[in-house]
Amino acid sequence: MLDKLEDVERRFEELNARLSDPAIASNIDELTKLTKERSKLEGVVELFRKYRQMESSIAEAKELLDAEDPELKDMAKAELKELTPALEKLKGELETELLPKDPLDEKNIVIEIRAGAGGDEASLFAGELFDLYRRYASDQGWKVDTMSNSPGTAGGFKEIIATVEGDEVYSHFKWEGGVHRVQRVPATESQGRIHTSTVTVAVMPEAAEVDVNIEQKDLRIDVFRAGGHGGQSVNTTDSAVRIVHLPSNTVVICQDEKSQHKNKAKAMKVLRARLYDQEQRKAAQELGDQRRSMVGTGDRSEKIRTYNFPQDRVSDHRINLTMHNLPKIMSGDLAPLVTALRTHHQAELLKANQSDS
Repeated sequence: MLDKLEDVERRFEELNARLSDPAIASNIDELTKLTKERSKLEGVVELFRKYRQMESSIAEAKELLDAEDPELKDMAKAELKELTPALEKLKGELETELLPKDPLDEKNIVIEIRAGAGGDEASLFAGELFDLYRRYASDQGWKVDTMSNSPGTAGGFKEIIATVEGDEVYSHFKWEGGVHRVQRVPATESQGRIHTSTVTVAVMPEAAEVDVNIEQKDLRIDVFRAGGHGGQSVNTTDSAVRIVHLPSNTVVICQDEKSQHKNKAKAMKVLRARLYDQEQRKAAQELGDQRRSMVGTGDRSEKIRTYNFPQDRVSDHRINLTMHNLPKIMSGDLAPLVTALRTHHQAELLKANQSDS
């Protein structure tokens, strides 16, 4: 571990030297790239330097244990009692910092939310889940842009697709992919019975053109007139766009914008994300990673999380975590769940690393 940390520190000093070079200051792209890399290493280097200082203090305290002065001995014992566990805690933090990073973490995302089992109630909860994510994103300073949506007959959405752009968005949202189960008494339920409904969420890293190669000959692009609620016309021009990727039979429709060009750009963004996600999954399976599909069938039994309104609780079934104060969570306070999932994931990685070494 210490060898790796020394390598990180050396790279950090190299970056400092390069960033002080006037030639770099005039190259905006290179300056941005190096500054970003430096900021990623800074926290690890600070921890490592604190760790070495603490090691040095412990060594000095141990030397004082051989002193003839009883007062000095007592002082050294007290210092060691405080520093030894602090050093172990720092060591754990450094081990976590050295864990391999998910290369997708820095990417923006395309998120697709669909009503599953449960009819109107599922559509209503799909809308509430989208509001939760939108508020959480807003709190982080991220931008949410709706790509397309299909409203539910009683409110909410049968389906809504959006992009979220900001700093390391995927690292926060990747835990949300799967089936979300809601248990509550619907407003339309006269007998007061609790209903169970599901909503599926797919979270895909947004793909740049260089991430996935799409040949123009593989696309069929149709334009048509966008339709609103009850068959009303949204506008009088053929602005809606349907793109079919023929080799994979992937279909994307976008009609939210009045401009055909904007709808086409949005549809291509969603298409790239879906194809990129397919490639990532295929590569993971070839490497022997048998991770389950994010969405599954949307059946009530396939779930990553349950929102139980009568009991005011949220349960994440992947890590056996239960939290209360459901209204606060639904208002956008997703951070405690994200932190718990990330911490669990890091602990699993640490266990795997220790068993391999």
